[in-house]
Amino acid sequence: MSEAATPVREQLPETIAPPGTLWSHMKSDPQYAPEHLALDAVRRLGPEAAQWAERMRLDHPGIAPHALAERAVRRFTTLARISGAVSGATGLPGAVLDVGVLAWTQSRMVLHVAAAYGHDPAAAERATDLLVLQRVHKAAEGARTALGVAAGRERASRLFTDVADRPLTGVMLKLGFRLGQMAGVHAARRMFAKMLPGASVVLGTWVNSAATKDLATRSKAHFAAA
Repeated sequence: MSEAATPVREQLPETIAPPGTLWSHMKSDPQYAPEHLALDAVRRLGPEAAQWAERMRLDHPGIAPHALAERAVRRFTTLARISGAVSGATGLPGAVLDVGVLAWTQSRMVLHVAAAYGHDPAAAERATDLLVLQRVHKAAEGARTALGVAAGRERASRLFTDVADRPLTGVMLKLGFRLGQMAGVHAARRMFAKMLPGASVVLGTWVNSAATKDLATRSKAHFAAA
């Protein structure tokens, strides 16, 4: 393969926003927003990560797992840096959107790192890994329990019927807090930046990059040792 062709084969998806159905689930059940995101990420992004790793190994025979993981980390760290500027929304809605996009991008990175080290990124256990690596839960046992609860609530038809009757500001605050916890940033800081012209881009770039790099370090260590 030529040098010019390599970047095309190496390219990762540009769509960085969580799907609308996931946002609906998270707004309906903000307490378990990280669990809903982790479950959806594994379902939607796991197969993508597996296909990427397979293509990369075909294009670069003998590539070391660490080198493959670094390719994913570089790509998604770049996406994380710009994710805070993708929406024009301000205030609390913009803050929540920002941390949701960042948490989704970080989850995509973790699944690609898992695939780089030979782990199935579409396996159910990856959702547990996401929640522990993103420090939503301290241990795998607690993460598995919470995922089971979230999956059950996702299946319950009554779950998505009461959103209109709940104070939207309260829902968004809770959702922002939980997603910010997952992404390693604070929604309150994000909202403050959104109110200052130009500050959201500068602060978002720095915070997103730092949080994503920290997560990448933990992810590589975890999957290399697993």
